[in-house]
Amino acid sequence: MTRKDALLALTVVFIWGMNFAVIKFGLHNMPPLMLAGLRFVLVAFPAVFFVARPKIPLPLLLGYALTISFGQFAFLFSALQFGMPAGLASVVLQAQAFFTIVLGAFVFGERLQRKQIAGIALAVGGILVLIQGSINGQHVPLLGFMLTIAGAFSWASGNIFNKKIMQLPERPATMSLVVWSGLVPIIPFMLASLIFDGPDVMAKSLIEIDLVTISALIYLALLATIVGYGIWGTLLGRYETWRVAPLSLLVPVVGIASAKLLLNENLSTLQLTGAALIVAGLYINVFGLRLPGTQK
Repeated sequence: MTRKDALLALTVVFIWGMNFAVIKFGLHNMPPLMLAGLRFVLVAFPAVFFVARPKIPLPLLLGYALTISFGQFAFLFSALQFGMPAGLASVVLQAQAFFTIVLGAFVFGERLQRKQIAGIALAVGGILVLIQGSINGQHVPLLGFMLTIAGAFSWASGNIFNKKIMQLPERPATMSLVVWSGLVPIIPFMLASLIFDGPDVMAKSLIEIDLVTISALIYLALLATIVGYGIWGTLLGRYETWRVAPLSLLVPVVGIASAKLLLNENLSTLQLTGAALIVAGLYINVFGLRLPGTQK
């Protein structure tokens, strides 16, 4: 990987790691489902008028959009609203990697390797430690934790749809898929907000929208989604997957650090232990018990 592309990859990691603290800022004056809906309004418009629709079957597009866009962020935004610390959310959401492996085994008949089983076992141990931390009053609301897990499962389900899409004879451009899949969840988000928050709350949040919320929406839509996925997709197309994908292991590191700096979140020893176990599980899943860059 060239120095320029490595810098681009690390920029995306930084953007995605900061994403969780930014969501917290956006939620200070707007309900979570509405905030998520407006995010995808900015992702889809005006881009849908300039980006061609991906040539994929509608059921696959809907499945991808309703899992990786609607499901993932409906659960994640709600989890953060219910008090899930942003730093820990950045770690727990990475459980999607293990859910993806398990779902892939069921859907595609993929065989689990020993390193994947070991990584899953270690990460499950980390999740149990975090659950224990929430039970012991370590400022991790159990509802927020479980919603984050649900978000990770939705992300993993979207990965399965994404793999089906990428197996088509004509693979869609990354930006085309991002933009048009962003169009799908807008109405579900707004309907869900209407049901759970009510029209008065929605109207009030629009009338009283402030610069912090607007800035958060711009960051989430333009930087985290369009720029982030655009660059990441380009790098995945340019290099082998193993060169690019492991860099996402740094996202929770940035997530925890940014939550500490921007939100003054303090993690207990038990929470840090659980988070470390999950990241270690992710590492083993990618590299096994070897140093990155060494030969198998």
